Amino acid sequence: MSFSSDAKAEMCRTRLENDSCVLAECYGALLFCSTFNSSEIRISTSSTEFISRLISGFKRAFRISFDSLPGLEVKGRFTLRITDPGKINTVFDRFGISSRHSISHHINLAVLEEDSSRPAFIRGAFLSGGTVNDPDKSFHIELSTSHRSVCREACSILSEMGFSPKTSERNNNSLLYFKQADSIADLLTTIGAPSAAMKVMTAKVEKEMRNTITRRVNCDTANADKIVFASQEQIDAIHRYASRFGLDSLPEALKATALLRITNPEASLADLALLSVPKVSKSCLSHRLKKIQELADGEANIEIEE
Repeated sequence: MSFSSDAKAEMCRTRLENDSCVLAECYGALLFCSTFNSSEIRISTSSTEFISRLISGFKRAFRISFDSLPGLEVKGRFTLRITDPGKINTVFDRFGISSRHSISHHINLAVLEEDSSRPAFIRGAFLSGGTVNDPDKSFHIELSTSHRSVCREACSILSEMGFSPKTSERNNNSLLYFKQADSIADLLTTIGAPSAAMKVMTAKVEKEMRNTITRRVNCDTANADKIVFASQEQIDAIHRYASRFGLDSLPEALKATALLRITNPEASLADLALLSVPKVSKSCLSHRLKKIQELADGEANIEIEE
C-alpha cells in the first residue's frame, strides 16, 4: 500500500461520535468526489476501508443505500453510485440545497456549526479527493474538487482552523495543497491520521540531519581543498628557493619551518604549530611560510630576520 492509502486507512478508523460529524464527513466526501449533481452521485476510491465507511455513513446520515455496489474499475479503483432521483433529492435536501435549481455547489456552513464537524468535513474531503506523498520522497498533500467555489470556501474553513493552504488549478479541478512538513503533519493529525503525521515529522528530521551532514562534509571538503592548495603553494615556493639558494642558506627558524612543511604536506597550519619544536603559534608559522614565499619570488631580503 502507498503512504496515502495507509493514511486514509488510519482515518477510517476514527470514530464518529455524533450524527453531525457523520453528516459533515459525508458532505466533504460528496463535494470532493468524482460526480455530485442532480443526475448522479459517483464516488471513486481505491480504499476498501473508505468504501465501508461510506456505506455505513450514508445509511446513518441519509437513511439510504447506494444503487450499485462497488466493482473493481480501471487501475484498481472502486466506484459507488446513486442514480435514483429520490435518493439524490434526499441527499440534496439534507444539505439545504435543491437538486433541480442548484447551478453550482457552495458549502452550507450551517452543516458545519459544531467544532468537531469541520475536521470531519476536511477528513471526508481528503478521503474522497485527497492524496499525500510519501514523505521519504517529498512533502505534498492536496485536496482536489471540480467545484471552484467549494475550493475557495474550504480554503476559508482551513484558515479558520489555523491552516494556510495554497490553491491551484489542474485539469479543470481546483486544488488546496500544502508543501511544508509541519503543516502536513498538523493537518493529518487534525483529520485523524496521527501515525501518518509522525512519519512525516520523522522524515523531516532525517532529511534535516542528512542535509546538515552533507553541509558539514562539503564544508570540511572545501576547507581541506584550501589547505591542500595553500600547502602546495608553500611547498612549490620552498622548492624554488632550495633550487636557487639551498635550504641551508635560510635562517634556522625558516629552515625548520620549510622542512616541517615539506614532510607534512597535508597538515593545516594549526597541525604544523603542534608539530613544531619548540612550539610556535599558528600565526608565527604563517608569517614564516609567507617570508619563504617572498624570498623565493625575490620580494624579500634574506637578511631580514624572523
